[in-house]
Amino acid sequence: MRHYTNKQIWLIAYPILISLVMEQMIGMTDTAFLGRVGEVELGASAIAGVFYMVIFMVAFGFSIGAQILIARRNGEQRYQEIGSLFYQGIYFQIGMATLMFVLSYFFSPLILKRIIASEHIYEAAVSYLHWRVFGAFFSFNAVMFRAFFLGTTQTKTLTLNSIVMVLSNVVFNYILIYGKLGFPALGIAGAAIGSSLSELVSLVFFIVYTHRHIDCQKYGLNKIPAFDFSALSRILNVSVWTMLQNAISISTWFLFFLYIEHLGERPLAITNIVRNVSGLLFMIMMAFASTCGSLVSNLIGAGHADSISSTIHQHIRMAYLLVLPLALLFAIFPEVILGIYTDMSDLKQASIPSLYVMCVSYLVLVPANVYFQSVSGTGNTRMAMALEMLVLIIYVAYITYMILLLRCDVALCWTSEIVYGSFILLFCYIYMKRGKWKEKII
Repeated sequence: MRHYTNKQIWLIAYPILISLVMEQMIGMTDTAFLGRVGEVELGASAIAGVFYMVIFMVAFGFSIGAQILIARRNGEQRYQEIGSLFYQGIYFQIGMATLMFVLSYFFSPLILKRIIASEHIYEAAVSYLHWRVFGAFFSFNAVMFRAFFLGTTQTKTLTLNSIVMVLSNVVFNYILIYGKLGFPALGIAGAAIGSSLSELVSLVFFIVYTHRHIDCQKYGLNKIPAFDFSALSRILNVSVWTMLQNAISISTWFLFFLYIEHLGERPLAITNIVRNVSGLLFMIMMAFASTCGSLVSNLIGAGHADSISSTIHQHIRMAYLLVLPLALLFAIFPEVILGIYTDMSDLKQASIPSLYVMCVSYLVLVPANVYFQSVSGTGNTRMAMALEMLVLIIYVAYITYMILLLRCDVALCWTSEIVYGSFILLFCYIYMKRGKWKEKII
């Protein structure tokens, strides 16, 4: 196929959108429950949650590289090679989960002790991470299934999986945080256990669904191969850059939260709430960005690189049609939206200016992320990492000056998202316009 219609893009993107929104609701559920426990728990879940995301994004970065290769083989109709890519990825993720679990379980308390100012937030964050890292064994493998379904454009499965995962998390959180059905009230630890259990449910769903509904013989999934380092090295050749890029990128986000924590417990609570409100807009944006990256890889594999530019612009327009009206709605009714996450009226009022800044930032974040995923979709993940590293240097310098040196109001600190989006858009646009990506072979 030389061009994708808006309808065809939507049919691929909307299941991704639903799945990402459902995944975002894991964090939203934790925040909504803990926002009624206390500000310390709310702030600690932000710090600990982003710390865990640093760990998770290493695995997620690997899956992006695998997804790019799966999409390319799918576009080339070399379906049998997809199974080998998938299973080698699973082997790698199992080893990575074990390593990350051991490192986090034993060293996270030591790291957090040195970087968190508030003793109360430190204790709550350690309690959360103690249980949350168990989820790595489930989530690391689940993202390989996600890579398979995205790469082969069978995205409806992601919707079903996400609904099951979110409903599980709501039930587990309600029981374990507040102590229902005879269980003790575990507070923030209950949120961590609930999230890890919901990821286990997600993985089981993927395994059962793939076995029953996917043509395993077509994709080479019916035979489990032995470990093959040469096959794994082909994935790592693409994935190593997305792994580094994702880990470093989310680490700077973690740094942002640490800086905010030094402003006080209230600014940290505000930032966690606004982050969760932003999450819905972010996931809509990323649904179209991920779809664009996958279709770019498919188009190149099918020999239609000349259609890439128009495909990128299609995705930006479609993402704007959903993101901008929703951002406007958030800005018009801020107290209603913020009331989902906390029943503290003074905290809601203090969060409104930051909410406004966050909504404005999506004017540049939408095209920035679509272009960035398109760069990755070309297979030149090394260039994608280099571009983002350059932008992150600017980002870290900006937040250091605004938060640590000037100690600005938390709303002004959120302008860092506008700075990040503007520069990543500029650099990725220039790269795609020059066209050197057409020479990349994977």
